[in-house]
Amino acid sequence: MTVAPQPRTPGKIRLLVVDDHMVMRMGLVYAASAQPDMEVIAEVETGEEALLVYRDHHPDVVVLDLRMRGWGGLQTIRVLRQEFRDAKIVIYSNYARGEEVFQALKSGASGFVVKNMEVSRLLEAIRKVKSGGRYLPPELAVRMSERALSPLSDREHEVLALISTGQSNKEIGNALGVTEGTIKLHVTNIFSKLEVNSRTEALVVAVQRGIIDIEPKGV
Repeated sequence: MTVAPQPRTPGKIRLLVVDDHMVMRMGLVYAASAQPDMEVIAEVETGEEALLVYRDHHPDVVVLDLRMRGWGGLQTIRVLRQEFRDAKIVIYSNYARGEEVFQALKSGASGFVVKNMEVSRLLEAIRKVKSGGRYLPPELAVRMSERALSPLSDREHEVLALISTGQSNKEIGNALGVTEGTIKLHVTNIFSKLEVNSRTEALVVAVQRGIIDIEPKGV
């Protein structure tokens, strides 16, 4: 964890960078520090560290990776927003399927930028979010629309996400606190709505339509 020396510089957007890839953090720090209106007050590897730094330094904007060791990005968003309701968070991620963008914004992020986009898009997002706005590139807005048009209920989304991990109906029921019979009913409804006949088909269709994202092993 690296924290910049104080005192604060008046008029600059104070950033907290959260990413478990050192090279990515270094790149972000370099790009932001080159801007006349930005300074990085801290760079950390985990959501747990982010919370501690936020408590001490109250950054203006948090730039947060979505997939990290320990707390994932979504959990980090929720924890920060629970303790600091005005926390302004921009997701900067390699992964941006419709479901991931939807869940990040639903959890409390104000912006979402993909890492393969020009860094100028991230800087634009930071400035817009700092001023109280929201930032979502048109490419991601399309994916959000696809996710919003999903025929599945929130509970069916949860069930499908757990199906993608290979869990049985009984295991999913235990995880969600409902009976195995209830899960069987949800699975039947998922098959019907997606017009498929198996779990594998359901997952393929759901990924193709941006309804869920299956995280690659080892990420």
